[in-house]
Amino acid sequence: MNKKAIKAWIMYDWANSAYATTVLAAVLPVFYASVAAATLDTDTAASYLAYTHSIGMLCVALLTPLLGTLADLSGRKGDFLRVFAIIGVLATLGFSAIGEGDWFLASALLVISTIGFAGGNTFYDAMLPDLVPVERRDMISSKGYAYGYIGGGLLLAVNLLMIQQPGWFGMSSTLAGTRLAFISVSLWWLLFSIPIFRHAPRRPASPELPGTWTGYAAVGVRRLRQTFRQMRRFPQLIRMLVAFWFFNDGINTIILMATIYGTSIGIGTADLMLALLLTQFIGFPCTLLLGAWAQRWGAKQVLIVSLSVYICIVILGYFMTQAIHFYVLAGLVGVVQGVSQSTARSLFSNLMPAGRTGEYFGFVNITGKFSSIFGPFVFGYVGQITGSTRWGILSLIFFFIAGIAVLLTVKVQRGMQDVTRADQEEERNGSVGAPGKSSNVRFT
Repeated sequence: MNKKAIKAWIMYDWANSAYATTVLAAVLPVFYASVAAATLDTDTAASYLAYTHSIGMLCVALLTPLLGTLADLSGRKGDFLRVFAIIGVLATLGFSAIGEGDWFLASALLVISTIGFAGGNTFYDAMLPDLVPVERRDMISSKGYAYGYIGGGLLLAVNLLMIQQPGWFGMSSTLAGTRLAFISVSLWWLLFSIPIFRHAPRRPASPELPGTWTGYAAVGVRRLRQTFRQMRRFPQLIRMLVAFWFFNDGINTIILMATIYGTSIGIGTADLMLALLLTQFIGFPCTLLLGAWAQRWGAKQVLIVSLSVYICIVILGYFMTQAIHFYVLAGLVGVVQGVSQSTARSLFSNLMPAGRTGEYFGFVNITGKFSSIFGPFVFGYVGQITGSTRWGILSLIFFFIAGIAVLLTVKVQRGMQDVTRADQEEERNGSVGAPGKSSNVRFT
């Protein structure tokens, strides 16, 4: 293994998690409502922000499968990651220039920054099999998430001080402190991305590599069509994908709706922000520890345990009444959130055909984004018809139970032999194997 490249890969999670924590989770929602959309009523501002998130995710879903295919063909995932990261950095920097009533510009920047953040992560995830052998993948994937927690948490703590105590940083107001927070996120993201920019692995270009952008697009579309047809040859990957659709939707809904749910039952803003910090700092050691367990006992087993904890979280959330309860639940989320995501990533990388991880992670990305509309919808619909968000949070138990049920049927492959030389020759000839064709792999 290239230790410099692996350290650089881990450090990128440290870099871009600042965007996830400060911009997406903590600061931007408040800034959007109170500044960018100050000329709109509260409900309209909230709706516009939700629509903006949907548009950004839709753009990512439509772009990344094609771009992932091109990254695989060129062998230059690092170059694609660099482009998307810089797009995200510049858009994040642009938030610092938003004035009162500039909701359209803020929405446009959020869409662009979402494309940079989520699009870049497609290539980042797809690098894992290029860097790390199967037996070390669970641990290295967990380290990435763990360092992301601590990096994002550290800068979030500083950013909250910038906003609440702007005078400590030479700022005249809370708004000035908020603008400084956006600048700090963009600089943090760029600075700690430099190692992966320098040490990203490169693979030899595919013989299919065209010489023009139109050729790229034609080959990319052809490869995507093959991906849809070829999925039949990887039944374990299909099962993992279905399980992921369920439990990932549940996890994302908890992340998106936790603050709203806490507010609806009377938890104060200060407690919500402190609980978010608690999640970050608990997530760091727990992701490392449980990642080590995954390496020893198996990623699938640890993932099932973490999803079982999520079932407990939504049940306890239904009965939550005080701020201390929210802190407890935030702590439990910190224990399992990182390892559930990191083990899912490593399981996917073990089940995907070698040499096409960018394309397949793009496929996971697009289907995951589309499936993620159901969790928030179910939460909102159940809460509306029952008149209580408590029933909305409890309804998420379905997603975790269904995810575990499907995950139990997945047989985890040992070894990256999914695509044999004969399979690769079939791909070059434009054909695919018969449904149910198996490769020379062992399952546990």
